[in-house]
Amino acid sequence: MNAMKYLKFLLIIVVVTCFSGCSVYNFTGTGKIDANTFQVNYFQNNAPIVEPGIEREFTQKLQNLIQNQTNLSLVSSGGDLVYEGEIVDFRKMPTTATADIRAAQTKLTIVVNVRFTNKRKESDDFEKRFSFFYDYPANEQLSGALLNDALTQIFDRITQDIFSESLAKW
Repeated sequence: MNAMKYLKFLLIIVVVTCFSGCSVYNFTGTGKIDANTFQVNYFQNNAPIVEPGIEREFTQKLQNLIQNQTNLSLVSSGGDLVYEGEIVDFRKMPTTATADIRAAQTKLTIVVNVRFTNKRKESDDFEKRFSFFYDYPANEQLSGALLNDALTQIFDRITQDIFSESLAKW
């Protein structure tokens, strides 16, 4: 009889511990967000090399990521969370050489400066640069499908890093 009471007690403790540990987390890893709305201001392209349209693509990618991974509402002004900044670098550099001193590979690097403001918790505010790169064969032109692949990979990584820094606190 005592063993049965002991097992029931142990089962209750295990169940309570499991459920209480998950109360402030969700599947995106953001924890509890003390905000209802967010805004992503247009990220200007201030890079020395200007690639047309990347500022619009980056702004939309950041908006979509936050919308898809949180229950926050996107607003055009007055958001609880505000993302703003600019693309500050778009650089292509040779990274490896062949035996006859020609570039074998080129690296595209994009750097984005981000200012994040949390109107409900100022201690979360930051200004930080995020960057990522894409390597491609030096004998190929960075245009069309290759440019689209490069921008997709770079912007996926940068926006995820911004999300993690601002909301997931990783």
